[in-house]
Amino acid sequence: MSKKVLIAAPVHHILTRWLEANGFECIVKERITQDEAMELVADCTGIITSTRLQVNKELIDAAPLLEWVGRMGSGMEVIDLPYAANKGIACYSSPDGNCNAVAEHALGMLLSLNKKIFKSYNEVRKGIWLRDENRGVELEGKTVGIVGFGHTGSSFARKLYGFDLQVLAYDKYVKGAVPKYLVECDNLDRIYEEADIVSFHVPLQHDTKHYFNREFVQKMQKPFVLVNTSRGGVVDTKALYDGLLSGKITGACIDVWEEEPIAAMSTEIRKYLEEIAGMDNAIITPHIAGYSVEALYKMSKSLLNKIVTKR
Repeated sequence: MSKKVLIAAPVHHILTRWLEANGFECIVKERITQDEAMELVADCTGIITSTRLQVNKELIDAAPLLEWVGRMGSGMEVIDLPYAANKGIACYSSPDGNCNAVAEHALGMLLSLNKKIFKSYNEVRKGIWLRDENRGVELEGKTVGIVGFGHTGSSFARKLYGFDLQVLAYDKYVKGAVPKYLVECDNLDRIYEEADIVSFHVPLQHDTKHYFNREFVQKMQKPFVLVNTSRGGVVDTKALYDGLLSGKITGACIDVWEEEPIAAMSTEIRKYLEEIAGMDNAIITPHIAGYSVEALYKMSKSLLNKIVTKR
Protein backbone atom coordinates (compact mmCIF):
# COMPACT_ATOMS: atom_id res chain seq x y z
CA MET A 1 0.00 0.00 0.00
CA SER A 2 1.37 3.41 -0.99
CA LYS A 3 2.18 6.03 1.60
CA LYS A 4 0.17 9.24 1.40
CA VAL A 5 1.50 12.80 1.35
CA LEU A 6 -0.77 15.82 1.75
CA ILE A 7 0.52 18.66 -0.43
CA ALA A 8 -1.07 21.88 0.82
CA ALA A 9 1.08 24.31 -1.18
CA PRO A 10 2.10 24.96 -4.77
CA VAL A 11 5.11 22.75 -5.58
CA HIS A 12 7.14 21.99 -8.68
CA HIS A 13 6.46 18.66 -10.39
CA ILE A 14 10.05 17.60 -9.69
CA LEU A 15 8.88 16.89 -6.14
CA THR A 16 5.54 15.21 -6.89
CA ARG A 17 7.03 13.07 -9.65
CA TRP A 18 9.76 11.76 -7.35
CA LEU A 19 7.28 11.05 -4.57
CA GLU A 20 4.97 9.17 -6.92
CA ALA A 21 7.88 7.25 -8.46
CA ASN A 22 8.90 6.13 -4.99
CA GLY A 23 5.57 4.77 -3.91
CA PHE A 24 3.89 7.84 -2.44
CA GLU A 25 0.35 8.90 -3.23
CA CYS A 26 0.20 12.69 -3.50
CA ILE A 27 -3.00 14.35 -2.29
CA VAL A 28 -2.71 17.82 -3.81
CA LYS A 29 -4.93 20.38 -2.06
CA GLU A 30 -3.30 23.78 -2.50
CA ARG A 31 -6.26 25.69 -1.07
CA ILE A 32 -7.13 23.32 1.73
CA THR A 33 -8.59 24.62 4.99
CA GLN A 34 -7.38 23.61 8.44
CA ASP A 35 -10.60 21.68 9.05
CA GLU A 36 -10.27 19.79 5.76
CA ALA A 37 -6.68 18.91 6.60
CA MET A 38 -7.77 17.46 9.93
CA GLU A 39 -9.88 14.96 8.00
CA LEU A 40 -7.27 14.09 5.39
CA VAL A 41 -4.10 13.58 7.44
CA ALA A 42 -5.25 10.48 9.35
CA ASP A 43 -3.32 8.14 7.04
CA CYS A 44 -0.63 10.53 5.77
CA THR A 45 3.06 9.93 6.38
CA GLY A 46 4.07 13.34 5.01
CA ILE A 47 2.77 16.90 4.77
CA ILE A 48 4.08 19.66 2.55
CA THR A 49 2.82 23.14 3.33
CA SER A 50 3.68 26.83 3.11
CA THR A 51 1.51 29.24 5.10
CA ARG A 52 -1.74 27.43 4.34
CA LEU A 53 -1.75 25.10 7.36
CA GLN A 54 -0.83 25.34 11.00
CA VAL A 55 0.90 22.06 11.74
CA ASN A 56 -0.01 22.34 15.40
CA LYS A 57 -0.56 19.78 18.13
CA GLU A 58 -4.11 19.12 16.99
CA LEU A 59 -3.13 18.44 13.39
CA ILE A 60 -0.16 16.31 14.42
CA ASP A 61 -2.37 14.27 16.76
CA ALA A 62 -4.79 13.74 13.88
CA ALA A 63 -1.96 12.18 11.85
CA PRO A 64 -0.70 9.13 13.81
CA LEU A 65 1.33 7.89 10.82
CA LEU A 66 3.07 11.21 10.19
CA GLU A 67 6.83 10.87 9.68
CA TRP A 68 7.86 14.22 8.20
CA VAL A 69 6.70 17.76 7.37
CA GLY A 70 8.17 19.84 4.55
CA ARG A 71 7.90 23.63 4.57
CA MET A 72 8.02 25.45 1.22
CA GLY A 73 10.06 28.45 2.33
CA SER A 74 11.62 29.40 5.62
CA GLY A 75 8.94 30.19 8.18
CA MET A 76 8.89 27.29 10.61
CA GLU A 77 6.54 29.15 12.96
CA VAL A 78 3.68 27.33 11.20
CA ILE A 79 4.90 24.06 12.76
CA ASP A 80 4.88 23.13 16.45
CA LEU A 81 8.51 22.05 16.29
CA PRO A 82 8.94 20.88 19.90
CA TYR A 83 5.81 18.74 19.73
CA ALA A 84 6.81 17.32 16.35
CA ALA A 85 10.27 16.48 17.68
CA ASN A 86 8.69 14.77 20.69
CA LYS A 87 6.69 12.63 18.27
CA GLY A 88 9.78 11.78 16.22
CA ILE A 89 8.54 13.74 13.22
CA ALA A 90 11.25 15.23 11.00
CA CYS A 91 10.65 18.83 9.87
CA TYR A 92 12.34 20.35 6.84
CA SER A 93 12.36 23.91 5.51
CA SER A 94 13.77 25.29 2.27
CA PRO A 95 15.09 28.83 2.87
CA ASP A 96 17.92 28.14 0.46
CA GLY A 97 15.31 27.79 -2.26
CA ASN A 98 13.81 31.27 -2.19
CA CYS A 99 16.49 33.43 -0.58
CA ASN A 100 17.63 34.83 -3.93
CA ALA A 101 14.06 35.69 -4.90
CA VAL A 102 13.53 37.53 -1.60
CA ALA A 103 16.82 39.39 -1.92
CA GLU A 104 16.06 40.53 -5.47
CA HIS A 105 12.58 41.64 -4.40
CA ALA A 106 13.95 43.64 -1.46
CA LEU A 107 16.47 45.35 -3.71
CA GLY A 108 13.83 46.02 -6.36
CA MET A 109 11.47 47.65 -3.87
CA LEU A 110 14.30 49.70 -2.38
CA LEU A 111 15.45 51.01 -5.76
CA SER A 112 11.88 51.73 -6.82
CA LEU A 113 11.27 53.67 -3.61
CA ASN A 114 14.53 55.63 -3.63
CA LYS A 115 14.36 56.49 -7.32
CA LYS A 116 10.60 57.18 -7.13
CA ILE A 117 9.97 54.79 -10.02
CA PHE A 118 6.59 53.52 -8.86
CA LYS A 119 5.35 56.99 -7.87
CA SER A 120 6.40 58.71 -11.08
CA TYR A 121 5.12 55.85 -13.24
CA ASN A 122 1.66 56.18 -11.72
CA GLU A 123 1.78 59.95 -12.33
CA VAL A 124 2.76 59.50 -15.97
CA ARG A 125 -0.17 57.10 -16.44
CA LYS A 126 -2.40 59.99 -15.33
CA GLY A 127 -0.73 62.42 -17.75
CA ILE A 128 1.40 64.07 -15.04
CA TRP A 129 5.04 64.79 -15.94
CA LEU A 130 7.06 65.90 -12.89
CA ARG A 131 10.84 65.92 -12.72
CA ASP A 132 11.98 68.03 -9.78
CA GLU A 133 9.32 66.51 -7.56
CA ASN A 134 10.63 63.03 -8.40
CA ARG A 135 14.32 63.59 -7.83
CA GLY A 136 15.66 60.26 -6.60
CA VAL A 137 18.15 59.27 -3.90
CA GLU A 138 21.15 57.05 -4.67
CA LEU A 139 22.23 54.01 -2.66
CA GLU A 140 25.89 54.86 -3.10
CA GLY A 141 27.46 56.06 0.13
CA LYS A 142 24.57 54.96 2.31
CA THR A 143 24.70 52.57 5.27
CA VAL A 144 22.38 49.56 5.28
CA GLY A 145 21.70 47.66 8.48
CA ILE A 146 20.76 44.03 7.92
CA VAL A 147 19.06 42.38 10.89
CA GLY A 148 19.27 38.62 10.45
CA PHE A 149 22.12 37.15 8.42
CA GLY A 150 20.86 33.75 7.41
CA HIS A 151 20.04 32.69 3.86
CA THR A 152 18.05 35.80 2.87
CA GLY A 153 20.05 38.37 4.81
CA SER A 154 23.33 37.18 3.33
CA SER A 155 21.80 36.98 -0.15
CA PHE A 156 20.56 40.56 0.15
CA ALA A 157 24.03 41.67 1.26
CA ARG A 158 25.55 40.11 -1.85
CA LYS A 159 23.10 42.05 -4.02
CA LEU A 160 24.11 45.29 -2.31
CA TYR A 161 27.85 44.64 -2.71
CA GLY A 162 28.19 46.48 -6.02
CA PHE A 163 26.47 49.68 -4.89
CA ASP A 164 29.46 51.19 -3.05
CA LEU A 165 27.73 51.39 0.29
CA GLN A 166 28.39 50.15 3.79
CA VAL A 167 26.55 47.11 5.13
CA LEU A 168 26.24 46.47 8.86
CA ALA A 169 25.10 42.92 9.62
CA TYR A 170 23.70 41.71 12.93
CA ASP A 171 22.46 38.24 13.79
CA LYS A 172 21.83 37.02 17.32
CA TYR A 173 22.66 33.43 16.41
CA VAL A 174 25.06 33.60 13.45
CA LYS A 175 28.55 34.74 14.40
CA GLY A 176 31.70 34.89 12.31
CA ALA A 177 29.95 34.11 9.02
CA VAL A 178 29.92 37.66 7.64
CA PRO A 179 32.17 38.27 4.59
CA LYS A 180 35.08 40.64 5.08
CA TYR A 181 33.54 43.30 2.84
CA LEU A 182 30.74 43.74 5.41
CA VAL A 183 30.80 44.85 9.03
CA GLU A 184 29.67 42.27 11.57
CA CYS A 185 27.98 43.81 14.60
CA ASP A 186 27.80 42.28 18.07
CA ASN A 187 24.61 44.22 18.81
CA LEU A 188 22.29 46.74 17.19
CA ASP A 189 24.11 49.86 18.41
CA ARG A 190 25.94 50.70 15.18
CA ILE A 191 22.78 50.11 13.18
CA TYR A 192 20.93 52.52 15.47
CA GLU A 193 23.70 55.09 15.07
CA GLU A 194 24.62 54.84 11.39
CA ALA A 195 21.99 53.14 9.26
CA ASP A 196 20.09 54.98 6.54
CA ILE A 197 18.24 51.78 5.64
CA VAL A 198 17.22 48.88 7.91
CA SER A 199 16.23 45.53 6.40
CA PHE A 200 14.81 42.63 8.42
CA HIS A 201 15.55 38.99 7.54
CA VAL A 202 14.59 37.08 10.68
CA PRO A 203 12.10 34.29 11.46
CA LEU A 204 9.02 35.00 13.53
CA GLN A 205 9.53 33.57 17.02
CA HIS A 206 9.17 34.66 20.63
CA ASP A 207 12.16 37.02 20.54
CA THR A 208 11.37 38.62 17.15
CA LYS A 209 7.67 39.41 17.60
CA HIS A 210 7.48 43.21 17.16
CA TYR A 211 11.28 43.31 16.95
CA PHE A 212 10.75 46.56 15.10
CA ASN A 213 8.74 48.68 17.50
CA ARG A 214 8.40 52.19 18.90
CA GLU A 215 11.60 51.79 20.93
CA PHE A 216 13.53 50.69 17.84
CA VAL A 217 12.37 53.79 15.96
CA GLN A 218 13.34 56.05 18.86
CA LYS A 219 16.85 54.58 19.02
CA MET A 220 17.54 55.27 15.35
CA GLN A 221 19.76 58.34 15.13
CA LYS A 222 18.96 59.25 11.53
CA PRO A 223 15.77 59.24 9.45
CA PHE A 224 15.72 55.88 7.69
CA VAL A 225 14.01 53.54 5.24
CA LEU A 226 12.50 50.31 6.56
CA VAL A 227 12.52 47.11 4.48
CA ASN A 228 10.68 44.02 5.70
CA THR A 229 10.54 40.85 3.62
CA SER A 230 10.71 38.46 6.59
CA ARG A 231 7.47 38.07 8.56
CA GLY A 232 4.72 40.58 9.16
CA GLY A 233 4.71 40.05 12.92
CA VAL A 234 8.33 41.23 13.13
CA VAL A 235 7.11 44.79 12.58
CA ASP A 236 4.70 46.55 14.93
CA THR A 237 2.29 48.09 12.43
CA LYS A 238 1.45 51.07 14.63
CA ALA A 239 5.14 51.85 15.12
CA LEU A 240 5.59 51.77 11.35
CA TYR A 241 2.58 54.04 10.79
CA ASP A 242 3.58 56.53 13.47
CA GLY A 243 7.17 56.59 12.21
CA LEU A 244 6.03 57.39 8.69
CA LEU A 245 3.74 60.16 9.92
CA SER A 246 6.49 61.71 12.01
CA GLY A 247 9.04 61.56 9.18
CA LYS A 248 11.49 59.50 11.24
CA ILE A 249 10.81 56.68 8.79
CA THR A 250 11.36 58.27 5.38
CA GLY A 251 10.18 55.27 3.40
CA ALA A 252 8.91 51.72 3.76
CA CYS A 253 9.26 48.64 1.55
CA ILE A 254 6.94 46.03 3.00
CA ASP A 255 6.17 42.59 1.53
CA VAL A 256 4.63 41.02 4.64
CA TRP A 257 1.92 42.30 6.95
CA GLU A 258 1.15 41.69 10.61
CA GLU A 259 -2.17 40.14 9.61
CA GLU A 260 -2.71 38.74 6.13
CA PRO A 261 -4.30 38.35 3.66
CA ILE A 262 -6.57 41.39 3.58
CA ALA A 263 -9.67 39.28 4.19
CA ALA A 264 -8.20 38.09 7.50
CA MET A 265 -7.23 41.55 8.80
CA SER A 266 -8.80 43.18 11.79
CA THR A 267 -10.43 46.56 11.22
CA GLU A 268 -7.50 48.33 12.88
CA ILE A 269 -4.77 46.61 10.88
CA ARG A 270 -6.66 47.04 7.62
CA LYS A 271 -7.00 50.76 8.29
CA TYR A 272 -3.24 51.02 8.79
CA LEU A 273 -2.70 49.14 5.53
CA GLU A 274 -5.00 51.48 3.61
CA GLU A 275 -3.38 54.57 5.13
CA ILE A 276 0.19 53.45 4.46
CA ALA A 277 -0.61 52.15 0.97
CA GLY A 278 -1.83 55.65 0.12
CA MET A 279 1.52 57.22 1.02
CA ASP A 280 3.98 58.10 -1.75
CA ASN A 281 6.91 56.91 0.34
CA ALA A 282 5.64 53.36 0.84
CA ILE A 283 5.64 50.29 -1.39
CA ILE A 284 3.61 47.28 -0.28
CA THR A 285 3.47 43.93 -2.06
CA PRO A 286 1.24 40.93 -1.16
CA HIS A 287 3.81 38.53 0.35
CA ILE A 288 5.36 37.67 -3.03
CA ALA A 289 9.06 38.31 -2.39
CA GLY A 290 9.94 34.62 -2.33
CA TYR A 291 7.28 33.61 -4.83
CA SER A 292 9.25 33.64 -8.08
CA VAL A 293 8.95 31.01 -10.81
CA GLU A 294 12.50 29.86 -10.12
CA ALA A 295 11.97 29.73 -6.36
CA LEU A 296 9.13 27.24 -6.78
CA TYR A 297 11.57 24.83 -8.41
CA LYS A 298 14.43 25.57 -5.99
CA MET A 299 12.30 25.11 -2.88
CA SER A 300 10.82 21.89 -4.21
CA LYS A 301 14.30 20.60 -5.07
CA SER A 302 15.58 21.59 -1.63
CA LEU A 303 12.80 19.69 0.13
CA LEU A 304 13.28 16.71 -2.16
CA ASN A 305 16.98 16.53 -1.33
CA LYS A 306 16.24 16.61 2.40
CA ILE A 307 13.50 14.00 2.21
CA VAL A 308 15.71 11.69 0.15
CA THR A 309 18.70 12.15 2.47
CA LYS A 310 16.71 11.37 5.63
CA ARG A 311 14.85 8.33 4.28
